[in-house]
Amino acid sequence: MRTRVKICGITRCEDAQLVVDAGVDAVGLVFYEKSPRFVNAEMAAEISQAIPAFVSRVALFKDANTQMIKTILQTVAIDLIQFHGSETAEFCEQFNRPYIKALGMRGVELNQEFLSASVAKYSSAKALLLDGHAPGEAGGTGESLNWSSMAAVIASVNIPIVLAGGLNPDNVKMAIEQVHPYGVDVSSGVESSPGIKDKTKVTTFMEQVAI
Repeated sequence: MRTRVKICGITRCEDAQLVVDAGVDAVGLVFYEKSPRFVNAEMAAEISQAIPAFVSRVALFKDANTQMIKTILQTVAIDLIQFHGSETAEFCEQFNRPYIKALGMRGVELNQEFLSASVAKYSSAKALLLDGHAPGEAGGTGESLNWSSMAAVIASVNIPIVLAGGLNPDNVKMAIEQVHPYGVDVSSGVESSPGIKDKTKVTTFMEQVAI
């Protein structure tokens, strides 16, 4: 099975076109105001309209209030929600959209007990995303995980696992070989500056995933 790819933190229509042309499966839009990759509803709607069929549009929220999320969903064409904060499963489910739940893993031991408990807690999620940041922090930090110890634990659960944190064109192939995730999620690893994607890095990243 091939590894799916999401490129997150898209802030410009030209970058959306760049990653689509490179063959990405999903495009991430960040609605967390403290992030350097934050986009407002107006800009996000423009980017979303530029994304063609068969490429998923993902909205990233971190501990946002219910009304804010509903407003974005009414304004921006979104296919999937990614929750990056301390949201409960009940909170995630109320929007009647498929969602994935990110888990900050820095300082957390990834063992079968922890992952099984997370799967049970978010059993309605379409995937769990394991990120390199600490629990409660935002993603996009470029912090990586200890990939070598993850494969056996991930294989023990029956839910798609997305790997994030510290991925870039130089290490994504190794990460995939060690972890065998359903998908990978990258942001800072393919940028020339925060929120600005680099064509060479994006293209090389996609090529390394496909090897």
